[in-house]
Amino acid sequence: MRPETVCTALDLARFMESQTRSRVVLVAYGNPMRCDDGLAWHVAAEIEKKFSASQIEVVRVHQLAPELAETVSHSEGVIFVDAASGGSAPPGEIQCAPIDAAHDAPHFSHAVSPHAILALARKLFGTSPRAFSVALTGERFDHGESLSPAVVAALPALVSRIEALIREILSAETPQPNNKA
Repeated sequence: MRPETVCTALDLARFMESQTRSRVVLVAYGNPMRCDDGLAWHVAAEIEKKFSASQIEVVRVHQLAPELAETVSHSEGVIFVDAASGGSAPPGEIQCAPIDAAHDAPHFSHAVSPHAILALARKLFGTSPRAFSVALTGERFDHGESLSPAVVAALPALVSRIEALIREILSAETPQPNNKA
């Protein structure tokens, strides 16, 4: 078998894999039993109604863990959604920022950040998907399942912002097989 044939077959295999996996991973994290801390899970339910499984994979977790690096490594883009607390931002305010994987080794303790997940994906799997952090400032974080009025009022804008980010990632050129001869 000629080396060009092996490379072409490998390129085709990578192309086929890119067509069968989700292009964007939405990581919704927080505790749905702590009022506004569970807002990301509500957002995830709305986003799942708007996109196909080949476009987006939704992952719901209580907290970020190193194991997410593998899931993230298979995507073109990842969006981390969480509730924000404290600070000077008023309840219902949306914060959105791109995330770069730190170029140093990922550090872990009891809390894992989106930056650490991306750094681990780059270190272990050699991938650096586009990434964004989207947070909504919450008001109530006590025990319960209901969202505060400020968060309920802001959810449609939050879902729209995330939907726009997903469409932006999806609009990037779809990988094509390498046609080396």
